[in-house]
Amino acid sequence: MVVVLAILFFVFSTLYTEILWYDQLGFLSVLTTQWLAGGVMFVIGFLAMALPVWASIEIAFRRRPVYAKLNSQLDRYQQVIEPLRRLATFGVPAVLGLFAGVATASRWQLTLQYLNRTAFGQTDPQFGLDISFYIYDLPFLRGVVGFASAVVIVAGLAGIATSYLYGAIRFSQREVRISKVARIQMAITAALYLLLQAVSIWLDQFATLANDSGLITGASYSDVNATIPGLQILAGVAAIVAVLFIVAAVIGRWRLPIIATALLVVIALILGSLAPWVVQRFQVDPSERTLEQEYIQRNIDMTRDAYDVADVEETPYDATTTAEAGALRNDAETTANIRILDPALVTRSFQQLQQFRQYYQFPPQLDVDRYNIDGQVQDAVVTVRDIDIDALGSSATWYNQTVVYTHGYGVVAAYGNQRSGDGQPVFLESGIPTVGELGDFEPRIYFGEDSPAYSIVGGPEGSPNIELDYPSGEDGASQTYTTFDGEGGPKLDNIFKRLVYALKFQSEQIFLSDAVNDDSQILYDRDPAERVSKVAPYLTIDSDPYPSVVDGKVVWIVDGYTTSANYPYSRVQSLSESIADTYTPTPAYPVDDINYIRNSVKATVDAYDGSVTLYAWDETDPLLETWQKIYPSTLKSIDEMSGDLMSHVRYPADLFKVQRSILGQYHVTDAGSFYSQEDAWTTPNDPTTPPTNPTLQPPYYLTLQMPTQDDPSYSLYSTFIPLTQQGADTSRSVLTGYLAVDSNAGDAEGTKSSDYGALRLLTLPKDDTIPGPGQVQNSFSSDPAVSSALNLLRQGESQVISGNLLTLPVGGGLLYVQPVYVQSRGETSFPLLQRVLVSFGNKIAFESTLDGALDALFDGDSGAQAGDTDVTPVDGSDPVVSDPDGDGGTTDEGGTGTAPAPTTPITGSPELVAALTAAQTALAEREAALKAGDWTAYGEADERLQAAIEQAIAASD
Repeated sequence: MVVVLAILFFVFSTLYTEILWYDQLGFLSVLTTQWLAGGVMFVIGFLAMALPVWASIEIAFRRRPVYAKLNSQLDRYQQVIEPLRRLATFGVPAVLGLFAGVATASRWQLTLQYLNRTAFGQTDPQFGLDISFYIYDLPFLRGVVGFASAVVIVAGLAGIATSYLYGAIRFSQREVRISKVARIQMAITAALYLLLQAVSIWLDQFATLANDSGLITGASYSDVNATIPGLQILAGVAAIVAVLFIVAAVIGRWRLPIIATALLVVIALILGSLAPWVVQRFQVDPSERTLEQEYIQRNIDMTRDAYDVADVEETPYDATTTAEAGALRNDAETTANIRILDPALVTRSFQQLQQFRQYYQFPPQLDVDRYNIDGQVQDAVVTVRDIDIDALGSSATWYNQTVVYTHGYGVVAAYGNQRSGDGQPVFLESGIPTVGELGDFEPRIYFGEDSPAYSIVGGPEGSPNIELDYPSGEDGASQTYTTFDGEGGPKLDNIFKRLVYALKFQSEQIFLSDAVNDDSQILYDRDPAERVSKVAPYLTIDSDPYPSVVDGKVVWIVDGYTTSANYPYSRVQSLSESIADTYTPTPAYPVDDINYIRNSVKATVDAYDGSVTLYAWDETDPLLETWQKIYPSTLKSIDEMSGDLMSHVRYPADLFKVQRSILGQYHVTDAGSFYSQEDAWTTPNDPTTPPTNPTLQPPYYLTLQMPTQDDPSYSLYSTFIPLTQQGADTSRSVLTGYLAVDSNAGDAEGTKSSDYGALRLLTLPKDDTIPGPGQVQNSFSSDPAVSSALNLLRQGESQVISGNLLTLPVGGGLLYVQPVYVQSRGETSFPLLQRVLVSFGNKIAFESTLDGALDALFDGDSGAQAGDTDVTPVDGSDPVVSDPDGDGGTTDEGGTGTAPAPTTPITGSPELVAALTAAQTALAEREAALKAGDWTAYGEADERLQAAIEQAIAASD
């Protein structure tokens, strides 16, 4: 009894803490709706199973033959069961009802969607039914029929077992004797089951619109002309057989329904399998392209609608491959905003320059946002300085982990298009206390992606501050302390609450510690994505929440999607597989198939108090309208979104990746071309990842101007290569398409941009070979001049790291830009941005600044100025320009050539200048010796180069 009470209290404490969490956050109605719906569904499932099973057992027992002569074996069974008969009569249905109740309770979302369904206003091309029928009605009705069929089978088996046990069904040699009541009961049960199967078969015809034949998703020619008519006939036959069982119950003859059942099986085999196979094999296969054309077109149109890519603006782009002087003059604003800072590589730099203490941390990959600085919108690489209690080491006591180290501190942001003279990021917001260009805001990060599992904060007014705020202070103090004064979690204002949370987190310290008082709050479930998922359980959450400084606060912006896998004729794909790339891993067992998606909700999570706000972003989405009926008053209109927040909202990368996956094939809108797969595309592999473990290249946020735009816009882009070349030699991965989406949601006045979400697709000519990312990366690696410069950077135990390879449609062609980082191999080292590689057509430039590289590439007259800071190369070497085609560069196919004169003078101390000059001379002599094949001279020059590099390093210390 004590054990049972303890278990019940544990269950109660779990439920009670959920109530406290939702109530504090203001979303208690979400929890109560789930519990109420689940409870009602449990009761319905319990009664729907238990009552028929009980009735079947009770009827069979009460109508049993009173004077039936049983065999000795059954007589013994009765003697054993009889003392437990009443318990079994109610216990067996109850147990079965419990299982059924649990199963139906888990289907509460499907039921609520059906009861609150919203019409799509669009019909399917086969049956002319509104799309909502396939999203809501069909899954619900098939679920009901399946459950009812299970109930009938279980109840029928229970009745048969009872009838047999009490003599209503007897086997005597070759004869089976069935009492009248048992016969009627069995016949009616069989009739009910067959009627349910008739309904199920009838519903199956609508499910053909989700069939995956390999060629298309949806009903194909054989489905429409054989499968669907066959299912309709079969449903009618099943209903007739059900009637024959009713007749058998009345007249007591089984021959007719048994024969009819056998015929039903034969007809099912003929109509369900043989007929479609014959149509497919002898009619469709010989003329598949012609016969399937109508159904392919349905698949194309419905898929593009379901993934919201029907309105993609497709433009032929005859990209030039010749870099001409002044070609970038019309793209000056785009080139000025090229992001040379790679958010996936500078985490180490942020850690070394801005972490300050071991108990702070930054995420592996930083985010990209934009801010208005002095009237100009700047792309920025941003992150928050979160707490890392795992790094406390010997100080990791419960007290420190829970009540002292409770939060992170500050936003760190760097200009995306700038770097300092030695290759470090140029911060626009940094330091502790935080200072910079983002104004005054609350810097404390109590809710983040890496926050502790739980913290206890707050205290009475006037009590000592015990939470570490940041590691500096006034009057020479080494640390500053604070007390949380928001409303971030449930209050521990009585002994009972402390007890239930002690049980929840398996920590008696919550109950015993003197740091916990009536004003204390417990903060948990602090990950922004998790908080949004809990208050909006109908949403699929984007994999990359990002922080922004908005209205004097740090908020996490989280994108939420409404999805379905039941949209007719739309291609089904795994969401997690579609978004997998270099930064987003593929799960081992993806189970998240979808064929409809909308970015219906934008959510914010306050980094200080954890408050969640949901905005109905796509108010025309029928799925969102349905959920708003289920959870009224939980979403705000986008009209309530502040202008500052609107200016930071962006087009989500996960949605874009799903759409680019679809457009790889479904950019083709002609059924004939789609059938032949003559123009199928795919996303190229990330050229910076090892070829032994390839991953797709992620899309990148950039401010750019597409050829069809009048002005640059904050955008998200990706490229395409031919599908047949995926996995082949990357040097042959020619570019076939360039997809970008306008990601700027609105302005500071709160006006939503009319261009937001506009997909623009540039299609490149098929008869031209525009190099793709893999081919460009291969050119970078194999170019002799670039290779020599990279070898110089690798001297002295240094490591060269290639940054993200960006592609921009400028100058009438496609410009590739790749930052190159250098990092020493010491434990405290971090990557420094030292060079920039650029490519246009077959021409390559490799210099210390983007400005210099563009000028070198476009013969000193790019017509544009990039935004990166002009710096002196660390190694003092000359800029490198390579032109394999011999159209103005310095390198031909036969040799390394001679680099042009340096565009940036060598500066620094006399010792450093002398060492770098000597290194330049030694490098030139080594290259000349290599070209001449004089290996003795090559070795001597290499020794002088090594000595000069060591002198330069010593002089720069």
